[in-house]
Amino acid sequence: MGTFHITLAVGDPQGESYVPVEALVDTGATYTMLPASMLQNLGVVPHDRAEFELADGNVAEMDIGRTWVRIDGRSEIVPIIFGEEGTTALLGAVTLEIFRLGVDLVRQELIPVRGLVMASGEHRYRLMQPSV
Repeated sequence: MGTFHITLAVGDPQGESYVPVEALVDTGATYTMLPASMLQNLGVVPHDRAEFELADGNVAEMDIGRTWVRIDGRSEIVPIIFGEEGTTALLGAVTLEIFRLGVDLVRQELIPVRGLVMASGEHRYRLMQPSV
């Protein structure tokens, strides 16, 4: 499996000030993770704390906050982990799903994907014809 980095921008909770970040695209990580000091400097505050399994199998308890992330000109509020200093910034699966982005490992780029909705009961939605 290949990995690659992208440049994204992380904003303050008001979405007024952004900082560019080089992040490793990590579909195996649940949430996006940035150094705690960067998030604190932007004014991001934790709202939760949870256990996460690390790549080496160890478990660590980490703070979780929410803030703006900008990728390719689009901005969304995403959950974000307060990582230890010196750790690699990670772009995780939840952020990719929020932005409706997939990963093309061959071209080492993010690609737009269609969101999924599994409707139950009556089919109340207009069906789109598949494109040829």
